Amino acid sequence: MPVLVFSAICLALLAAHFFRAGHDVIAALLAGFCAFAFVRRPWAARILQATLTLGSIEWLRTLAALVAARSAAGQPYLRLVVILALVAAFTAATAAALNRSTARRFFNFPGQSKAHVSADPADL
Repeated sequence: MPVLVFSAICLALLAAHFFRAGHDVIAALLAGFCAFAFVRRPWAARILQATLTLGSIEWLRTLAALVAARSAAGQPYLRLVVILALVAAFTAATAAALNRSTARRFFNFPGQSKAHVSADPADL
């Protein structure tokens, strides 16, 4: 399931971000949260969603701080804005994708049958 791979990528990027900032415990927790992709329970999906949503907010906070520092120093920052905005958007989109019917079936949400066949081509 691609959304699980994307979740792991986003969590790894967040872990690297916090590790580089010297927050080793947070980095280790984020790396460990990849294990929730293998727990087929609704609470695991919600933990992943919450973590990715907070991660997206962290990327935006980092974006604002770095743009302020670079503009104060008279350095260019457009490429920084594009890259971090895309990373924040990718992280937010991955969190939202955990709410799609295929992910809901994977995580065994109530009312989501394994035998359910979706008419939505995006779910196939």
